[in-house]
Amino acid sequence: MGTRRNRQELAQFLRRCRERTSPADLGLPTGSRRRTPGLRREEIAVLAGLSPTWYTYLEQGRDIRPSTEVLASLARVLRLSGDERTYLYLLATGSPPSDEKPRSDTSDDAVVRSVVAAMCDNDLPVYGADVHGDVVAWNVAATKWYTDFGALPEPRRNMLLWMLTAPEARERFVNWEDETRDVVGRFRRAAAARAWDARFEELIALMHEASPEFREWWSSHYVTRQRTRLREVRVDGQLRVTQLAVLNLADCTRSVVVHLPADDPRPDAFLR
Repeated sequence: MGTRRNRQELAQFLRRCRERTSPADLGLPTGSRRRTPGLRREEIAVLAGLSPTWYTYLEQGRDIRPSTEVLASLARVLRLSGDERTYLYLLATGSPPSDEKPRSDTSDDAVVRSVVAAMCDNDLPVYGADVHGDVVAWNVAATKWYTDFGALPEPRRNMLLWMLTAPEARERFVNWEDETRDVVGRFRRAAAARAWDARFEELIALMHEASPEFREWWSSHYVTRQRTRLREVRVDGQLRVTQLAVLNLADCTRSVVVHLPADDPRPDAFLR
């Protein structure tokens, strides 16, 4: 089952989810004699239809291969969210669940039209990043809103690493903690799908060493997906609110991040 890193991540994720699950939520007794938070391993195994020994091996990070049926049972018993369920499958199999359908907002068509218009505008940031979050291209506005990516050493030219370690990032983002934690959640999901990728290993080590917030959020196993969202940034003493949209290229290893006007949903907002 995957690499050693993914096996360890899966073991930690299962333990975290087991410990947060209340016995009462599953109709189990909640006596005072319980010495561990949440459910016991044996209870998870019984509820999921597994051997307690086999499930224990899974939580110990041993090299075993759970079937999709087993993963579905664990997701049900542990009451995983949709994003957590996908993360579970990525860790265990390297692929998302076969029944996962592409998600879209009802405003997708309008967003796409706005994105096309945005490419012609220099007032709002546009930058390109690879699957690790390494920034590979940017316009002038991106350097004004965030940082001069060209001045950063190439190994540190990473959006999440900058958000975690640069003092100016905390000043620029109005909701720095929520924004950065959200990026950590997406980074975790991307890393789970590429367990063999040495660049993820390098970035995880860098951020573990440099950021106490990263260590806290990483240990919590928070995971989320990419979505269109609002971003509030302080630029030249002014508050700028934009809608953040991400275009994934065909191979899904590169994306373009575009900032759209948040106060005017019309597609021609950039052209006025």
